[in-house]
Amino acid sequence: MVTVAKNLDGPIKILFPRSLVPNAETGKIELSLLGLGDIVIPGFFLALLLRFDAHNANLPYFPTDCHASFPKPYFHSALVAYVAGLATTLFVMIQFNAAQPALLYLVPACLGSSLLCAAVRGELKELFAYSEEEEEEEEIQADTKKDAAAKKA
Repeated sequence: MVTVAKNLDGPIKILFPRSLVPNAETGKIELSLLGLGDIVIPGFFLALLLRFDAHNANLPYFPTDCHASFPKPYFHSALVAYVAGLATTLFVMIQFNAAQPALLYLVPACLGSSLLCAAVRGELKELFAYSEEEEEEEEIQADTKKDAAAKKA
């Protein structure tokens, strides 16, 4: 997997230097690789937690005020955990001088932080029960009732 990822030249990876000192033998700076999936998958989870924070703050979904200020405990805890998981990945990678799957550290960090936040706030049940599909179904039912009322009129 590492061989395939290193040989691809598409926008699916981020390379950053392991150190600022070039390798004495090759004269090149050694690079570390972070795949697009290591950013996107936790990013989806962080976005969902931000939506959950907005739901807890009783913000309306539509129209959405992108500048609304509301408490974001789940989002912030998962964001800090993502950075800590990424730092752990880099530490292990450099310490053992071997490639590491970043999601191995990122997923437990993000999930653990959101579960810990919910446990501390006493909202575990709400976190597990959270779904946006119920509201979509309610909107469809409301639209159907409006259409039926319009046809009768």
